[in-house]
Amino acid sequence: MSAAVAAAAILSAACGGGGGDDDAAAPDPEAPTTTAPADPAPGGGPLTGLPIEEARAGRPALIVKIDNAPKGRPQAGINQADVVLEEMVEGGITRLAVVFHSQDAASVGPVRSARTTDILFGTALNRPLFAYSGANATFAGQVASSALVDVGQGKSAGDYRRERGRPQTYDLFSSVPSLYDGAPTTAGVPPRLFTYRAEGQPLAAAGAAPTNGVSMSYKANVTTAVAWAWDAPSGTWKRTQNGSPHVDADGAQVAPRNVVVQFVSYRDTGQKDRSGATVPEADLVGEGDVWVFSDGKVAEGRWRKASAEAVTEYLDKAGTPIGLTPGQTWIELPQPGTARLAG
Repeated sequence: MSAAVAAAAILSAACGGGGGDDDAAAPDPEAPTTTAPADPAPGGGPLTGLPIEEARAGRPALIVKIDNAPKGRPQAGINQADVVLEEMVEGGITRLAVVFHSQDAASVGPVRSARTTDILFGTALNRPLFAYSGANATFAGQVASSALVDVGQGKSAGDYRRERGRPQTYDLFSSVPSLYDGAPTTAGVPPRLFTYRAEGQPLAAAGAAPTNGVSMSYKANVTTAVAWAWDAPSGTWKRTQNGSPHVDADGAQVAPRNVVVQFVSYRDTGQKDRSGATVPEADLVGEGDVWVFSDGKVAEGRWRKASAEAVTEYLDKAGTPIGLTPGQTWIELPQPGTARLAG
């Protein structure tokens, strides 16, 4: 059994299940028995390294599960998030775990069902709020016993709406302020997820080298082809998906300051979606290779996560934490051998 699988088993006695697309609501999570202290980022917000309003600094992180299938695009709210995690789900489709803390978004979605990968990612965020559209019975039980604070559709139906003009199933939306309002007080302030460089300081990680970008594929029955290209004038990495610019509902292209390509394996959860496709889970506990893209460069190194509760470390070839540019970060979870650097 791999370290990630073993940690997942500890996290939930029933771990190994993954949600399908049914919208069954999860039961109430039990209140935590301990409170993990926050690890504030000096001089900036814990998830961006940028200055943050005092009123928002003390609130919990909010994870919203958003679809990334063709029918779910363009999405709303993804460019206002602090962190976005892209994970493979069934059949080569990906979904986004979109993390808000320092900013709000008046519209966010389309909101979809969750996966066990979300628990392994979100547990380190100190009891974050978790917004999603539902889960099958197996996954609902895991959400209930996890460190995620449920503000999903089944718990807070009044905070969700159907948006006209969107295909059915891809039309469920909410707003960040609505999801925060009235949320349980059991959620905590998030820890610092990354190490940041001072504004204007170049990336100086061991072995860092200039690059034009990176491309990768999430492939099964279909292929989700992702590419990130460095844009020097804006100091961002511009995203394309399946050959087209990835834009949000306002027409703005996705362009974060940092892209973390964290190579992981996926295991079969034993669950199937409605089409009969296997539901995978990313092995996020353990260690593996990582490519960190920041400041027009790539730093190759290793990622390391000791437990589901631990924050993932991103280390350069000398074993030193890789400093990111303050701002939004996207985390990609491709399998080894499925990404290549741009020429």
